[in-house]
Amino acid sequence: MQPKQSIVHLPVYQPGKPIEEVKRELGLKEVIKLASNENPFGSSEHAKAAIQNELNNISIYPDGGSVELTKDLAQYLGVAPKQIIFGAGSDEVILMLARAYLTPGDETIMADETFPQYKHNCEIEGATIIEVPLNNGTHDLPAMLAKVTDKTKIIWVCNPNNPTGTIVRKEELEAFVRQVPANVIVVLDEAYYEYVTDAGYPDGISLLPEFKNVIVLRTFSKIYGLASLRIGYGVGHEDVIRSINQVREPFNTSRFGQAAAKASLADLEFLNSCKERNAAGIVYMCEQFDRLGLSYFEAHGNFVMVDVKLPSQQVFDGLLRKGIISRARWSYYPNHIRITVGSQAQNEAFVHALEEVLSEAAVLG
Repeated sequence: MQPKQSIVHLPVYQPGKPIEEVKRELGLKEVIKLASNENPFGSSEHAKAAIQNELNNISIYPDGGSVELTKDLAQYLGVAPKQIIFGAGSDEVILMLARAYLTPGDETIMADETFPQYKHNCEIEGATIIEVPLNNGTHDLPAMLAKVTDKTKIIWVCNPNNPTGTIVRKEELEAFVRQVPANVIVVLDEAYYEYVTDAGYPDGISLLPEFKNVIVLRTFSKIYGLASLRIGYGVGHEDVIRSINQVREPFNTSRFGQAAAKASLADLEFLNSCKERNAAGIVYMCEQFDRLGLSYFEAHGNFVMVDVKLPSQQVFDGLLRKGIISRARWSYYPNHIRITVGSQAQNEAFVHALEEVLSEAAVLG
């Protein structure tokens, strides 16, 4: 039996190594995972209580339309409920966008080093992938605009960009969107939106009243700490959302995910605390990289991408032996690792381990 030809060459997504696997493989008792941009401070106590309240409803299907959560989120964002769609993480919204709008021969534009699920899902649909090199780790919007043809259907802009952590600022983004043809969808992936402190960072939601072709993706996996519950969302014009809904699987988000997300929206104290501690962690990390003479991209999410001046897999392996799980092997940045900002204790443990790995490599070299 032969699968469809558009998928035979696709790699299987490789998530960050699980803590349990590393402990088992290397015989370690303590392992710190800083590979998947999870929230080191957990999730809101409100969310945990909401999950407890749902335990008696495990046998009952969830609300297929996420009606209550949609109503609360719409009010929170200042949009209409018809402008929102939920997915099993924003990953599923990406999948649904590709399924709803792309056919073989269509073109889709993205950066050459960005969230891999854009390319993955577009290739499944048989679309032609147009990759535009990042400019110093940042989306090159003029170059992306120059690639638009009458075959272009979707442009993907990850802001902050994963894995580099850089942002496109408000004026540049608005100028770009104004020049994109109205029949081309612009996807603004703002998975790390809540972490950004830069005053020049744009709020994609603010573009929606003027631009019907813009859709914004966000998630409860990152700052809200609900990664295991798989709940993210898209916000756009109701016609676009309706089309995406037509390919959505029934009951695609769980009762637990909906309840926890709804409760998390009400806990601004937790969100603000995580944002502040993350910002402090970025400052600490960057100070340490400066001390070690390592360059890095300006970080705006909850991770930093740093040039370790060695093949990234070598440093990854060295850190792993010391109980630190990082992320490595980037196609266009072979000497960079991406490290999630953890708690202060985790950050200090990482820096100590990195110093040892780099020192050991220098001795061997």
